Amino acid sequence: MVKIINYKERQAEDGNLFYVLEITGGVEMMKSQTTNQYYATTKKVFIASTFDEATCKALIGTEMEGNIVKQECEPYEYINKDSGEVFQLTHKYVYEPDADNTIL
Repeated sequence: MVKIINYKERQAEDGNLFYVLEITGGVEMMKSQTTNQYYATTKKVFIASTFDEATCKALIGTEMEGNIVKQECEPYEYINKDSGEVFQLTHKYVYEPDADNTIL
């Protein structure tokens, strides 16, 4: 189960504006590699939409079937906003709907 928690306006390469929905999964406990202590976190992704701003705003709080899963990708740099540390990552998180709820 995932939840729509926010939306953001984005600009396409052609200059057109559109909205993305911010989706979050459930709370997960992770163990820090530096302190060896557990902390609570959640995975978040942004999904493009065809909705106008009013619809996006109305959808906040909506729960949907599916999960946020790890997907391998081409390497890229990620900068930790808090520490400024730069990481080389080879994965991203994506929304994966339940097989029963997809329209093909």
